[in-house]
Amino acid sequence: MHTAPVFEYLKKHGQLLDSEIAAATGISLKDVRASLSELSAKGDISRCSVITYKDGKPIEGFQCRVSGYFPRPAPGRKPGVK
Repeated sequence: MHTAPVFEYLKKHGQLLDSEIAAATGISLKDVRASLSELSAKGDISRCSVITYKDGKPIEGFQCRVSGYFPRPAPGRKPGVK
């Protein structure tokens, strides 16, 4: 199983779609999805199903990130901060 490369890629690059991970690592989408399922079952990642549309066709996939990872706030002023 390819769980280690998938997990390391997510740690390095943050929140990604399963198809992006497969394209970047050279691992088949089927194997990436199997790895993501295993990592999600162990609680190492957060995974949610998403549907995107390309040329009107729905494309189902998973969006994932390492558990406990919170993206840094965007730069600039925030509402309510004085």
